[in-house]
Amino acid sequence: MRRMHIAVAALAGLMLGACSTTPEAPKLPTYKATLAPGAGIVSSGKGSGEFTYDPATHTLTYNVTYEGLTGPGVAAHIHGPADPGQNAGPVVPFANAASPITGTATLTDAQAAELAAGKYYVNVHTAANKGGEIRGQIVAN
Repeated sequence: MRRMHIAVAALAGLMLGACSTTPEAPKLPTYKATLAPGAGIVSSGKGSGEFTYDPATHTLTYNVTYEGLTGPGVAAHIHGPADPGQNAGPVVPFANAASPITGTATLTDAQAAELAAGKYYVNVHTAANKGGEIRGQIVAN
């Protein structure tokens, strides 16, 4: 009789485990950027960015932090498409340039492909460096 109770309990545990298993959510693509002064810029500024893209909603979520700039950030954007060291126009303007910069943006399929290909970079502009004081290419994690 005792063996039967153990067998029934074991079977119930297996069935319960099988029923309560939920499929794992797909992992969203993540990206990072390391921000440093651009060529010819004298600054002790540095920063980093973390990005997640949700293909189902076309939503890019971003969190960019920085410190040590020559003055307050006056503008900040995601620029592209451009290879590392090249320049391009803004694609995603940030509403606020103060660190931390957080928010979301909706990307087109073409923009998502450019992001995945490493063709976007973050640029933080200051009054002393209107073209951008620190920047970093956005690359896959």
